[in-house]
Amino acid sequence: MKLALDVSAAPPRLAGVGRYIGELARRVPATGVDTTLVTRRDDTLRWHDWSPSTHIASIIPNARPSRLLYEAWLAGRSSTASSVDVWHSPHYTMPHRSKSPTVVTIHDLTFFTNPEWHERSKVPFFRRAISYAATHADVLVTISEFTARQLDAQVPRHAPVVVANMGVDLDRFTTDSSGDQELLLAHELPAERPYIFFLGTVEPRKGIDVLLEAFEEVARNDPEVELWLAGQPGWGVKEIETRIASHGARSRIRRLGFVEEVALPALLRQSRAVVYPSRGEGFGMPVLEALACGARVVTSSDTVMSEIAGDAALLARAGDANQLADVITIALTMSREERALRARRSRARAETFTWDATVAQHVRAYEMAMRS
Repeated sequence: MKLALDVSAAPPRLAGVGRYIGELARRVPATGVDTTLVTRRDDTLRWHDWSPSTHIASIIPNARPSRLLYEAWLAGRSSTASSVDVWHSPHYTMPHRSKSPTVVTIHDLTFFTNPEWHERSKVPFFRRAISYAATHADVLVTISEFTARQLDAQVPRHAPVVVANMGVDLDRFTTDSSGDQELLLAHELPAERPYIFFLGTVEPRKGIDVLLEAFEEVARNDPEVELWLAGQPGWGVKEIETRIASHGARSRIRRLGFVEEVALPALLRQSRAVVYPSRGEGFGMPVLEALACGARVVTSSDTVMSEIAGDAALLARAGDANQLADVITIALTMSREERALRARRSRARAETFTWDATVAQHVRAYEMAMRS
């Protein structure tokens, strides 16, 4: 099988959807699939280093408007598309005219269900892109059963769907805490401080506003615990910064920004609780990574995160700061025995999600597309 995997939407720092694209680029070729990575013209070296056994087709323009236009009207007619058996577009959009069967990944349907969670200019574009892909792709991939159900509700007549849950690197995200203190100190982080940890893009739907409100109560009851916020800026950042500036415990709130991969497992393990109060996701990768590290995880009920975490996480209603504060307090005050039990349960749950299983489902989707 010859595959073209379009990695042109992946940002310079691979997190979230970027991590998903990167893991496919690195792992699919190991299954024997002859893989060509379709990259932006200025992004060749990174992908060659990331996945050296692949071919590189640097045909996509660098600027986003040109990239989207090229993908829609020219990529499908390119010599790259003509030379492969399947084209995979892993980020909602797809070529409008293609010489090869096409697989498209739909991560979530929040552009339909909750447009207020996104920048206004992106909503109509991605609604059109998802609707087009759902009805014109040969096969769709969703990253969770939750997203598959939402797709059924929002675009009832759509191409066949393969559900491929995202995985976690179980060799990197482990419960082994040896060396954590030294690693945090090396990154100029006060390893002796108790902290609550948030990881995710800073944007409205992540529920950081709710977390900050909950932390007011938690901080009043616990004079030592800090709140550490890690993740790249998205949009709506100014509102979060304003809330932090006026927060009653602002001296105990740390903005870490993007965290280097080498330090992330230690940050998850050493936290008193990993809190991910997102209002909605397609999957919720930080929850799975935290579970793999045996962390105490607090996340949102009635979302995909609760579906992924099963009984391994503590849950609070999305948007409910009072309940979130109560649940965080439960996590912070667990006994040693309760913490040990929670760590074993978290790790066991995470071990049911592997990148090998994710890749196997994608290969299945490619084979289905070839037969369509």
